[in-house]
Amino acid sequence: MILNDTGAVPLTVAVLGAGAWGSTLAQLFAAKGHTVRVWARRSQMDLATALAGADVVVSAVSMKGVRAIATQVRAAYDQAQARLFGPSTVFLTATKGLDPDSGSATELPLLPSQLWQQAFPAHAIAVLSGPNLSKEIQQGLPAATVIGSSNLAAAETIQTALSSQQFRVYTNPDILGVELGGTLKNVMAIAVGTCDGLQLGTNAKAALVTRGLAEIIRLGEYWGAQPDTFYGLSGLGDLLATCNSPLSRNYQVGYGLAQGKALDAILRDLQGTAEGVNTTQVIVQLASHQAIAVPISQQVCQLLHGDSSPQAAVAALMLRDAKPELG
Repeated sequence: MILNDTGAVPLTVAVLGAGAWGSTLAQLFAAKGHTVRVWARRSQMDLATALAGADVVVSAVSMKGVRAIATQVRAAYDQAQARLFGPSTVFLTATKGLDPDSGSATELPLLPSQLWQQAFPAHAIAVLSGPNLSKEIQQGLPAATVIGSSNLAAAETIQTALSSQQFRVYTNPDILGVELGGTLKNVMAIAVGTCDGLQLGTNAKAALVTRGLAEIIRLGEYWGAQPDTFYGLSGLGDLLATCNSPLSRNYQVGYGLAQGKALDAILRDLQGTAEGVNTTQVIVQLASHQAIAVPISQQVCQLLHGDSSPQAAVAALMLRDAKPELG
């Protein structure tokens, strides 16, 4: 076994998505001496070339593009008669969202990892999530993340491939909890951005983040995730980062709404996708079908649809019936 200069086995990594997060992940892999190919819809390189011989396929596209790109990759794989990459190739998803084209009164909406698993049922799937603001990582500032996978060998492969002095990587077998933590916190980030935009103070923000975490755990448990996962990097860690930084796109949405800006104008000016906008609607529909209490998500949903003002949303949360904190 030949190691590269960083002490890791050199891998071939195909990164699908050339946005801020995809570019950042490509940078992290390249810094460890891996061969990295970045592909996007407008790339001159065709998809099959980008995927050829890949040990790791990284999906860093927005949620609305996951189903389509998974289908494209599967088609390229089938066309090459399974010679495009081997059975040990790991699919790593870095998308935080819920599939809007799935889910019903009786079925949960699909997560990105589940869409990839449907496309490649025989391959290992892993999820990367955590307090990872791409601009800070690109500047070389220290950060940590977690790789969720039921396949320990796959998780450890990614851990070794990415770990560095600036980027610490943990593993967690609860792939569902890791993925949900990174997805559900986006809704809370919109709420906290609104709180800050209204200048409601530190006490209100702390209460909102704390109750937001309780709401995330409530949803996660219903989904079947482990509650402890949400106290880790992909849950509480990501929540704190996203709710305390103007670099967060979801935070920017809430802040802009509190300033009286129209949602369309906010989204148009964003550099990237605020996944929490779509996630909020999916979550509220699920909670309505299953009678799950999600008061923060409900107020965020009304705010996004223009059915409530930021001030009215805050008042509705403050005027809820008294109840014990736990339970």
